[in-house]
Amino acid sequence: MKRWISLDAARTPGGKTISLHQHDRDYAIRVDGVSLMSTRTHASEDRVAELACAHAKQIRSARVLIGGLGFGFTLSSALAALAPDAKVVVAEILAAVVAWNRNPLFPLAGAAMTDPRVTVVNRDVVDVIRESTGGFDSIVLDVDNGPAALSDGGNRHLYDLEGLRLTLAALRPGGCAAFWSAAGDAAFEKLIARAGFEVEVERCRAHANGGSWHTLFLGRRK
Repeated sequence: MKRWISLDAARTPGGKTISLHQHDRDYAIRVDGVSLMSTRTHASEDRVAELACAHAKQIRSARVLIGGLGFGFTLSSALAALAPDAKVVVAEILAAVVAWNRNPLFPLAGAAMTDPRVTVVNRDVVDVIRESTGGFDSIVLDVDNGPAALSDGGNRHLYDLEGLRLTLAALRPGGCAAFWSAAGDAAFEKLIARAGFEVEVERCRAHANGGSWHTLFLGRRK
């Protein structure tokens, strides 16, 4: 039986170790040895971008922000949902994650990242949001494990009331923000509404036909 092979590792801004691993054709990213994501499970990542961008296909020169590159499944799904004149900004704080996806030795998000609609920036998505008042039609936040199961406490500011209000302000009228979460969170759902969003919640399997349930929070600007 083949074991997972460690391919590379780097330090996060919070001092933790993030590492890339391979098992046959599958890849995984771990933080301090704990699995954060895998190429084996991405149906909910596909779905969160599909929901966030559904309205944007009809918008001329739509602008979309994705927080967190991961293995690029959210990005690929967003590109499939958007028109040819759309622009997608991906904010990824970890340079190592960007490098892994661009490495031609790994069959990850390299092709999606070369789409002419895409700009990848090595920045904290909160900083991009703060600088982008009224700048986006859709914002997709697939960062960490969601609001209730953070592997890096530094991501908490994305999901508090101030962070949610910044996200609302960064949307154009009628825009949609989508938040991926590993688990349900009734308190976070209420907090999104308190920030001024119209809220919808959808549960989605990790695999297309099974696996654990993930939760997708949608916040629409009125």
